[in-house]
Order: sequence, then structure tokens, then C-alpha cells
Amino acid sequence: MVIRKAKLKDAGEIYNLINHYAKEGILLPRSLNSIYENIRDFWVCEEGGNLIGCASLHIVWEDLAEIKSLAVSEEHKGRGIGTMLVEACLKEAEELGVKRVFVLTYAHDFFSKLNFEEVEKIKLPHKVWGECINCVKFPSCDEIAMWIDLEKVSLKHDAKV
Repeated sequence: MVIRKAKLKDAGEIYNLINHYAKEGILLPRSLNSIYENIRDFWVCEEGGNLIGCASLHIVWEDLAEIKSLAVSEEHKGRGIGTMLVEACLKEAEELGVKRVFVLTYAHDFFSKLNFEEVEKIKLPHKVWGECINCVKFPSCDEIAMWIDLEKVSLKHDAKV
């Protein structure tokens, strides 16, 4: 199993993985065009030549980034792949000098175990007015906002990147 930065050739598989969960209402859908435009944001997990997970680290502001589109294929859940993808995103955020990383999620318990804390959405003004305002769920978003302060939390740096 390898965690690596996404390549252009991964876009179609990333699209299929994200939109599988979007059909279930767990993730927001992403267009193939959006994935190509943001391919540099993505990390993927590959095993045996197959893409089995993805996550995106999107810079929102000088000190704020978001982990988006975290998805692991159904048959590979429970193996720590989601955790490794989040750790890769956090390590990259730390290297870039980002102070806080947030998520909008339904997986509160998963992110709590990774030291994310629940926060009011109003504390994310750049996100709310930059992207949320155009979302189909706005203003009735039922996702939970959580963040991690990278200046206060020591990262393990053991992601197999």
C-alpha cells in the first residue's frame, strides 16, 4: 500500500470514488473538471495498481486549509487508510506553514480520534463565503465543522508517504 500525491491519470478513479459516496449523501459530488483543476490538492492510496482511497488538502487562506473529499473504497475500509490519508494532508499542511486545518464532516468520531475539535462554522468565514454560499446544502448544512491547530498538536509524521 502506497500513499502518494495524485497524478493526472488518477482523476477518473478519484471521480468515481468520491461520487460513489456522493450518491449516498456522505460526500459532496465533484465534477471531473473540478478534480483535474485541483489534482495537485489530492493524495491517493494505491494498492496493487488500484486506487483505493483519496483525500484533498485545499488551501483556503494564509493560515487555513481544508481536508476535502476523503474517501476509501468500501472493500478497503477499516484498514487505517483514511487515517493515513489525513496524516499525509496534515503533514503537507504543516510543511506549507498552515496553522489550522478543518473539515466539514459527518464522521465526527473518526476526526476526534485524530485530534480534531468541533468548531462553529462561523469561525470559518473564508470557507463559508468563498465556497459554502454556492453549495446545494447552504444555508442548511448539516455537516459538522471540526479543526485541528497544528501549532498545538504534535504530528507523528509516520504516514507512509
